[in-house]
Amino acid sequence: MKTQFKIAVLGPIPYDHITTSRGKVIVKYGCVTHPAIALAKLLEGEGTVHPITHVRRKDEPEVRALLSRYENIGLEGLYAHLDQGDVIQLRFVDQNNRLEKQTAFMPPIRPEDVAQLIDCDVFVCVPISDYEVPLETLQYIKANRKEGAITIFDAHGPTTTVTTTGDRLRRFWVERDLWLPYIDLLKMNIEEAGCCWFKKEYKPEELKDDYRELSENEMAEFASYVLQRGVKAVVITLDSRGSMAYSMPNGQFKAEFVRSVQVNEVIDTTGCGDSFAGGLAFGLLEDRSDYIRACQYANALGALRTQGTTFEVFKPLEDTKALIRKNYGEQARV
Repeated sequence: MKTQFKIAVLGPIPYDHITTSRGKVIVKYGCVTHPAIALAKLLEGEGTVHPITHVRRKDEPEVRALLSRYENIGLEGLYAHLDQGDVIQLRFVDQNNRLEKQTAFMPPIRPEDVAQLIDCDVFVCVPISDYEVPLETLQYIKANRKEGAITIFDAHGPTTTVTTTGDRLRRFWVERDLWLPYIDLLKMNIEEAGCCWFKKEYKPEELKDDYRELSENEMAEFASYVLQRGVKAVVITLDSRGSMAYSMPNGQFKAEFVRSVQVNEVIDTTGCGDSFAGGLAFGLLEDRSDYIRACQYANALGALRTQGTTFEVFKPLEDTKALIRKNYGEQARV
């Protein structure tokens, strides 16, 4: 009998109120829904996807109805008993940058929330704030997961905090080194990378800007530092350009650029990073060390996410493979 893959996706399912850079208003449930549904389509007949999250009781029926449309999404990790979930307002000022306000907050995902799904092959953690997937949960997963299972972690969470006014702001991931031993693949965008690689001390004038973009050399220095502390791969997305994959096969530092999957028009970028993380998980199911393949699937899901405002943007496996072949040609790893 063929082995069925099993992927857990940890993070919030926020009630999102989105105003795009073109002024269009979109209201939907986000974050975990993107990689969960994208993976469900890719894994049809081959495996199952299991969101692990907390939602408000009043959101639970609609969230369950949304995810129940996909036969291979398991809902045993969808919790509403604490009656807390994220509510977020997003206003895009351009294609990649947005202002965020959070008015309700999910509780952290705890080890007991993960226990019944600890037999998964991949754990995809996509927190959007610094408290949602805590260190103790990553420690529990690593100590109890089956042999060969891996943890993918998105740095969007620990590089984002929420103030008492509900403003969602970037923060330095100062406690980064405590987390690294429990992460197999660390994923982030280029803005978040600037929050992960910081000086021991700054001059006051250096802290005036909200955004610091690392140079190519600085990204390599950061990745090398992380890889020496237990992480097997670092993937940094470079907006519309593509992504960098860093690894250390046989102890030798390796940096590889994977160009993006091209699209004619960008309609909605909400959930692109989450979808990208799902693509990484799928790409690593059969070969845990083929980071180019993982990035090709990740780039494909990220590109597909931009093509509309509904989950119909995601395609079955054969259609996704065709998109990858069209974009990468002989370099396609499908």
